[in-house]
Amino acid sequence: MTTVFDFKVKATTGDEVALDAYKGKVLVVVNTASKCGFTPQFEELQKLYDTYKDQGFEVLGFPSDQFNNQEFDDIDETMSFCQRNYGVSFPMFAKVDVKGDQAEPLFQHLVSEKKGLLSEGIKWNFTKFLVDREGNVVKRYAPQTSPAKIEEDLVKYL
Repeated sequence: MTTVFDFKVKATTGDEVALDAYKGKVLVVVNTASKCGFTPQFEELQKLYDTYKDQGFEVLGFPSDQFNNQEFDDIDETMSFCQRNYGVSFPMFAKVDVKGDQAEPLFQHLVSEKKGLLSEGIKWNFTKFLVDREGNVVKRYAPQTSPAKIEEDLVKYL
C-alpha cells in the first residue's frame, strides 16, 4: 500500500527530498499561497508547529500558483514573505501544481486517499491533509478550515 512516505518532492533549492525522512511523524500537508485571503493561516500553522514539533509533528508547505496567480514567481520571494510576515520555520518546498495533468504525484495521492466534499480535486489554496505516523492520509480539511480547528484531531494522532 502506498503511503505519503513513498514520495519524493523538491526542496526550495530544487534538490530532491524523500518524504520517508518524516517517517514516524504526524504531518499536515498543505498547499499554500502568499497572496490569498487564507494566507493568514500561516500564523496558525506556525503556532501548531511550535506547539507540537517536539512531539513528532511537522507541517509541510507546498506553494502553488494555480488559483488566481496568488503566489510569487520566485520561490525565494515566497520564502522571504512567509518568514518575514508569519515567522514560518516549518518545512516549505518548491512550488507545485496540486491539480490537473501536471499535479505533483504527492498531491495526486493525497486527493485519491481523501476526496473533497464536492469532488476529488483541490479547489483552492490551503487545503490541508492530516497524515498519521505510518504515512496514511487520515483527514482532509477545506481551505476555510482554520488550522486551530484541526488541533483536536492532530493531538489524537500524536
